[in-house]
Amino acid sequence: MNADVIVVGAGLAGLVATCELTAKGKRVAVVDQESAANLGGQAFWSFGGLFLVDSPQQRRMGVKDSFELAWNDWQGSARFDRLEDEDSWAVRWARAYVEFAAGEKRAWLDRLGVKLLPTVGWAERGDLRADGHGNSVPRFHVTWGTGPGVLRPFVAGVRQAAERGLVTFYHRHRVDELVVSGGAVRGVRGTLLAEDGSPRGVASNRDQVGDFELAAPAVIVTSGGIGGDHDLVRRYWPERMGRAPESMVTGVPAYVDGRMLDISAKAGARLVNRDRMWHYTEGVRNWDPVWPGHGIRILPGPSSMWFDALGRRLPDPCLPGYDTLSTLRHLRGTGHDHSWFVLTQKIIEKEFALSGSEQNPDITSNDRRAFLRERLLGKGAPGPVAAFLRHGADFVVATTLEELVAKMNRLTPEPLLDAGLVRRQIEARDLQLANPYSKDSQVQGIRNARRYLGDRLGRTAAPHRILDPAAGPLIGVMLHVLTRKTLGGIQTDLDSRVLGLDGQPIDGLFAAGEVAGFGGGGVHGYNALEGTFLGGCLFSGRQAGRAAAR
Repeated sequence: MNADVIVVGAGLAGLVATCELTAKGKRVAVVDQESAANLGGQAFWSFGGLFLVDSPQQRRMGVKDSFELAWNDWQGSARFDRLEDEDSWAVRWARAYVEFAAGEKRAWLDRLGVKLLPTVGWAERGDLRADGHGNSVPRFHVTWGTGPGVLRPFVAGVRQAAERGLVTFYHRHRVDELVVSGGAVRGVRGTLLAEDGSPRGVASNRDQVGDFELAAPAVIVTSGGIGGDHDLVRRYWPERMGRAPESMVTGVPAYVDGRMLDISAKAGARLVNRDRMWHYTEGVRNWDPVWPGHGIRILPGPSSMWFDALGRRLPDPCLPGYDTLSTLRHLRGTGHDHSWFVLTQKIIEKEFALSGSEQNPDITSNDRRAFLRERLLGKGAPGPVAAFLRHGADFVVATTLEELVAKMNRLTPEPLLDAGLVRRQIEARDLQLANPYSKDSQVQGIRNARRYLGDRLGRTAAPHRILDPAAGPLIGVMLHVLTRKTLGGIQTDLDSRVLGLDGQPIDGLFAAGEVAGFGGGGVHGYNALEGTFLGGCLFSGRQAGRAAAR
């Protein structure tokens, strides 16, 4: 045997599992198709958001949260409707995860040195129904250090274990097969890939230079989802969401290729809920790309006006920051792959944030002074946002609406927008600002957001007319579908043991992270509540490591 356990995938879930295993003295082989430069996987590129319930940060901001409220929100969002079949384990994972988020998660991370910003974001506000999708209260806790800050203790732990001889890294080893003997998984086989010195995130070569085989009593698959492969995204695109986009931008590196899903299925694993996925509608092309088709998600405040490709204002709950998949479903029905934000300089300065560690250098570098200067005290848009405004292919700026619409029309093969139609809708919305109350759902949402201290301080501009020259210039942003998370995957029990087609655990095989739908083959159901990607990797990786160490 080469190790006690083989971990396939050196992302966050794999590193967490490895730390749990080595804490019990187990020898671990960490196998990954990428180079050592990519240790930590796609979590490195994340904003570092974590879903927590009734945290000290929430309480200091005046937010009253509870397990009961969070579990109600989770169930309303997940809408589990396959309880006797594909959701049978997912719903159990969901409750266990919300209990974790409301219980020991924060203290566990604090002991590991993971620190959180004092403010809490209100992401994915939902479909405007008390028992429907969305977060009733702010729960999005950003980590000091962003994604790298979440990874740091686990990277350090695995490297320390390697120095003690408990971990061996097998970089540039691509797993092509799980070795099954007597009905049990007892190792992996695959291809040695040529060395590649590309920087982190850059697509590496797939030149084959040999074969390999490793043996161990247990294998944990933590290889991620399908977001880097647009063909796979289109293959499993659900009919309920309309036609799959012909054009998308990519929110994850190319190595997020979904290969291990079908490889695991060939070894007997049951794959469930493959029609559930999570892609964003606020993607923009990265003017300084790292991987092919690199897109960045705008994390919008509530004030930008959202129009489809033909210049029609989106209906509620398709509002910025509210209901991701309802918006995606609505836009897929328009016959076009893009939509538009129209906003003001005043809005972009206060409300625009960009997802990703590299787009938030102040937080990623733990620079508190820069954070205060950029986010709260400074004038103008934060540096990375200003860079997109200057260089981004999807951003246009003008002093008049007619000039803005003309520039927006130049970004599409044919002009689709009518300035008169756009003007009438903006003027109607602007009229709703004369009073502190309104019949316009978006204006209501803006005023509601500013009742929360965190939004009023740093995420929601004071209500103003879009066409007020004092708030300008006007800005148009062309938005694309951005691929991101796989919500279904390998079905597992609460010990992360992979289940076969007969519903029984496959001896020696475990799965965690996105490849397992973050636990059970679909812990989120149909909708994610944000801050749950990293948290799902943490929780399921911990479960898998502890179970495999027994």
